[in-house]
Amino acid sequence: MTDLPPPFATALRAAIAQSGVTLERLAADLRERGTPVSLATLSYWCSGRSRPERAGSLAALAELEDLLGLSANGLRRLLPERRPRGRAARREVEPVAAAAPWHREDQVRDLLDRYDLRRDGQVSRLSAHDRVEIGPDRIKRVQRTKQVLRAEEEGVDRLVVVCWGDGPDTPAPELVPVRNCSVGRVHVDHAAGLTSAELVFDRPLARRETIVVEHELRTAPPRPAALSHQRMSRLPVREYLVEVRFDPSALPHHCVQFSEMDGQERVRAVDLDSEFTAHALGMDLSPGRYGLRWSW
Repeated sequence: MTDLPPPFATALRAAIAQSGVTLERLAADLRERGTPVSLATLSYWCSGRSRPERAGSLAALAELEDLLGLSANGLRRLLPERRPRGRAARREVEPVAAAAPWHREDQVRDLLDRYDLRRDGQVSRLSAHDRVEIGPDRIKRVQRTKQVLRAEEEGVDRLVVVCWGDGPDTPAPELVPVRNCSVGRVHVDHAAGLTSAELVFDRPLARRETIVVEHELRTAPPRPAALSHQRMSRLPVREYLVEVRFDPSALPHHCVQFSEMDGQERVRAVDLDSEFTAHALGMDLSPGRYGLRWSW
C-alpha cells in the first residue's frame, strides 16, 4: 500500500494547482523577494520528500503563502515538529571545522538562469566519481569527474555543470572535456570565481540509453592549499564516490566525510588507506552538499 503524502505537501500542491502558477515562476518570485529556494527544493516540498526547517526556508515559506494567496501560517501550521538537532542528529564527530563554499546561492542561480534547463531533469545521474590528487604543496593537482548518465527521453544531448576553485580569491576554473563530450556554452562569474558550462554529448541519446562522460577542472595560479572537495548536486544522484589522494609528504591531520541536506549535516571521520587516499561513498543522494574535508 502506498503511503499518503504528508498534509503539508498535499496542501502546498493544492494551493499551487489552484493558483495556476508554475514552480519555475514561484522560484523566480521568491528570488526577487530575497528568500531564494531552488526549483528542486520546491518540488521536494510538494512531494513530501523534504520540508522547510531552516530559518531561511521558513522565511521563504511565509513569502510562498503570500504569493499563493493563503493566510499567514496557513502552510506552516501543517508542518510536524522540527526534527532533532545536535548530538542526537548525526553530528557526533566533527574533528574539522566546516569549510562551506564562499559563493552565495543567488550567484549560482544567476549562472544557471542563462541556460534552458527544461531537459535537465531528463538526464538521470546514475553515478558520479570525483578523483582528486593533492600535491606536496597541499594544492589540488588533478580534479577529474566521471559520470554515468541515462537519458529518460529521446534526444537528450547535454548537461549543465557549475564549478569553482578552492578559495574566495581563486580564479574561476576552466572545464576541460576528457571523454565522450565537448564543452558548449560557458559563462564565468569572475568576481565569485564560478564557472558554468554545458557538457555536450558526442551525439544525442536514445531514450533509456546510457553514456559515460568525463571532464577535468583546471585552475590558474595562485591557488591556496586545499581544505575540502565537495559536490553540490541540484538533482538526485544514485551513487557518488569521491576519492582524494594525498602526497605522502603532505598528509592531513584529520579527514571527515560530510553530507548536508535541508541544513542538517552528517559527519564521519575517515581514515586514509595504504595509498594515502581518503574516500566516501554515498547512495541514493538527494540534492545537497557532499564531500570530504580535512585539516593540515
